[in-house]
Amino acid sequence: MMNNSEYKVKHIASQSLVITGKCDATQWSVANKLEDFVSPWDAAPIKPIVFRALYDSEFFYFSFNVHDGAVFTELKDDSKASIAASDRVELFMRVDSKLSPYYCLEIDTQPRIMDFKAMPNRDFDLSWNWPEGELEVRSEILNECFSVEGKISLQSLEELQLLKKDSEGTFMEIGVYRAKYKTDDAGHNHPTWITWVDPKNPEPDFHIPESFGIFRFEI
Repeated sequence: MMNNSEYKVKHIASQSLVITGKCDATQWSVANKLEDFVSPWDAAPIKPIVFRALYDSEFFYFSFNVHDGAVFTELKDDSKASIAASDRVELFMRVDSKLSPYYCLEIDTQPRIMDFKAMPNRDFDLSWNWPEGELEVRSEILNECFSVEGKISLQSLEELQLLKKDSEGTFMEIGVYRAKYKTDDAGHNHPTWITWVDPKNPEPDFHIPESFGIFRFEI
C-alpha cells in the first residue's frame, strides 16, 4: 500500500551544489518545498519544517530546515541507540510495497547517522551501513532552528534497487519524518512523531507501508 502523496524532485546542473549544512546554496531556491508535515498522534501544533530535494547526474540531494529552539541530543556516546534518543530527521526508502527490504537514514543535529536495513515487522539489521563513500551529511544549529543537508549517490540507490521506472519516468518510494523529544517536569523525554504522509494508524508507526509516498524525478 502507498499513500497518494507525491513530491517532484527537480534536476540541477551536475556538481553545482556543495553540501555545507546551512541550506543556503542558491540551487535550493529552485527546489519544491515540502511543508505539509503532520503529527497524527499529538494534538499540539508542530513547528514548521521545510524539506527540499534535488538531483543531478550523480547524486540525490536532500535538506531539512527545522524550527526548534530546544534541540535535545543524547551525547552519552555515539551509538545508534543515542541517535535514536535524540531529535532527528529521517528518510526511509523501500524496495517494494512489502518492505522487503527498506533502508532507513535517521540523522541528528551533530550530524550523526543511524543507517540500517529493515524488513517487515520491525526486523532491523542495525549492523548494516550505507555503502561507504556514497552518503554525505552536514548540519547547522542556530538559536531557533537547525538544518540538515545530505547527498546520496544515484549509483548506491540503483544498487539497492530503490530507483524505479514507470511510464512517467524515474521515482522512489520514500517516507520523510522527524522525531522531536520534549522533557516533562519529571525529567523524562517523550517523543513527538512527525510525518509527511499520515499512515492513518492508531499508534505511532513509520515502519508500515502506509507511511510512504512517491518522489518523482523531473527531467
